[in-house]
Amino acid sequence: MIRHVVAWKVTAEDAEQKAADVATIVRLLSALPAVIPSISTLTVGGNMAYFDANWDVVLVADYETLADLDAYQTHPEHLAAGPQIKALVSARASVDFEF
Repeated sequence: MIRHVVAWKVTAEDAEQKAADVATIVRLLSALPAVIPSISTLTVGGNMAYFDANWDVVLVADYETLADLDAYQTHPEHLAAGPQIKALVSARASVDFEF
C-alpha cells in the first residue's frame, strides 16, 4: 500500500475567509473517491487546533500500488481540482510512503 499525505497552508489571513477556503479544498478533494477508482481511501480535513503552528488542511489517501497513485495524479478530475486549490494556498508539502 502507498500512503499519500499532503498538507497546505491557506493564503487567507482573515479567519472567516480562511475557513471558507479550507471548506472549498475539503469539498473539492472529498469528491474525488467517487470518480477516481484507484483511490482505496481518502480522508481530508481542516486543522482544528494550534492554528499558529499547524498547517491548515491535510489529505491522507491510500492506494494499492504506485500505479494507482499515478492514475490518481493524472486523472482529469484531480487535475481540474489542482488549479482551484493552488489559487487558495501559499504552500504545499507532501510525502508518499509504502506501508
